[in-house]
Amino acid sequence: MTVLKIERLEHNKFVPEYKTEGAAGMDLCAAIKEPITLKPLERALIPTGLKIELEHGYEAQIRPRSGLSIKHGITLINCVGTIDEDYRGEVCIPLVNLSNEAYTIQPDERVAQMVIAKAEQAKIEVVTKLTETARGEGGFGSTGK
Repeated sequence: MTVLKIERLEHNKFVPEYKTEGAAGMDLCAAIKEPITLKPLERALIPTGLKIELEHGYEAQIRPRSGLSIKHGITLINCVGTIDEDYRGEVCIPLVNLSNEAYTIQPDERVAQMVIAKAEQAKIEVVTKLTETARGEGGFGSTGK
């Protein structure tokens, strides 16, 4: 099992935790003093009040919370964010409101989830031609509906 070291900043009240035994992600909360309202299509960078230290060979993936996404249209600007093992700044959540209604983020509200995953760096090899496959260059929608 990998170890995630967490430094709590002054404005943080919660350490991330897995809510169930089988949960892949741990919830991250908004470490804000006042509510922040996101108008439709508005973006905001929400602090968590946390800094993390990952073991070598791991990344932290920041993902949307499904309930906020489906019920209120609140998701991440970059869909899934990656925190590299050598980053030591505060973890912040880039939220966007994709709904037609304003949404207010409350202090300490759970706004995202964090998944710790193994990450490898690839050895780059430049070639003159790639191996052919049956699919070839078939892209978006090429395999059917």
